[in-house]
Amino acid sequence: MALTPSPKGVNPFMAIALALLVTAEAFALADTIPEGNIDKRRLCVTLTATALTWGGGLVLLNEAWYKHYPRSSFHFYNDMGQWYDMDKTGHLLSSYTLSLAGIHLMKQAGMDNRRAAWAGGMYGPAFLSAIEILDGFSEEWGFSVPDMAFNLAGAALAVSQELLLNRQAARMKYSYHESGLAQYRPDALGSNLPEKMLKDYNGQTHWISVNPSAFSRESLLPGWLSIAFGYGAYGMLGGYSNPASAGGRELPHYERYRQFYIAPDIDLSEIDTGSAFVNRVLSSLNFLKVPSPAVEFNRINGIRFHLLFF
Repeated sequence: MALTPSPKGVNPFMAIALALLVTAEAFALADTIPEGNIDKRRLCVTLTATALTWGGGLVLLNEAWYKHYPRSSFHFYNDMGQWYDMDKTGHLLSSYTLSLAGIHLMKQAGMDNRRAAWAGGMYGPAFLSAIEILDGFSEEWGFSVPDMAFNLAGAALAVSQELLLNRQAARMKYSYHESGLAQYRPDALGSNLPEKMLKDYNGQTHWISVNPSAFSRESLLPGWLSIAFGYGAYGMLGGYSNPASAGGRELPHYERYRQFYIAPDIDLSEIDTGSAFVNRVLSSLNFLKVPSPAVEFNRINGIRFHLLFF
């Protein structure tokens, strides 16, 4: 059993970064095309940019990670329970974010809502399934069926809302805070802030943020106000269990436990600033959970109140 996180451990933020890249490409297309009038030139540019980003990302991932580990014949690997399944909710978040970006791009090219939902919704599973295939040929890991299930679930969450509600009433979001644990295993959990945000599951929280106003036109709540439900975990220095030592030194003992949160949130896409550019910037940042007060539930501390949590 490997003590280091699998490459899938970096997926949440890497996929989000890719989603922002393709979304930024869409923002560069200034004029909006009426729904149902597909601009073939714009669609071609969009698909080409997507293919280059997708292919380039896989090449970089292979050079940065997979080439340093031995290859093998294709095989499967069941990693349910690893990192208290933070990597699974990470796959859900990654696939949802990529699929939502794909839907946005298809709409920018003039597709109607239904076609954009199905075509753009493939972005998440397409990119992440390629990573699973690379995992399948790596001796260190393997093709994870649970990961693929969460990849498909993330895309389904984005697509189904577009088809049924013509909007995203429940959004997957990400937040990070310093856990203090990366110092003990910087190789596995990160040695600087960007690496920690990618690797340290102890500091990540994955949210589903629900906007009540999306379900009722007569809601008395502000259109931007949402309620977010978060999932995290703490005390993890290894995937399934904590090693007694690493790097030639003894590691402190930490109790491993899951964390559940409830907090108010802001749907940035529902804020109208009067500026199309600012509105687009806010929408592109909507994958981040806005810092706010929060209530935490866990088996060690019971109920905890956070004045400001991110």
